[in-house]
Amino acid sequence: MKTTIDIHDELLERAKRLAKTTGRPLRAVVEDGLRRVLSEPEPAPYVLSDLRAGNPDAPDPLERYSWPELRELIYGGEGPT
Repeated sequence: MKTTIDIHDELLERAKRLAKTTGRPLRAVVEDGLRRVLSEPEPAPYVLSDLRAGNPDAPDPLERYSWPELRELIYGGEGPT
């Protein structure tokens, strides 16, 4: 199958040199590289540790404030307007 892809110039030059020194077509070098990458196991997704403190069932102490009130609490009149 034919396709068109953009490859960084330096990477393409390195692939062409490898193809020339090994006597293989560029296509074979690219296919081998793709096979190697695709055969690697996918890394496990990073899971952020749960570092919450306090009672997760307690009511949210910030719910009673409006956004302007929260902004005033955070910035104390010194923050963005």
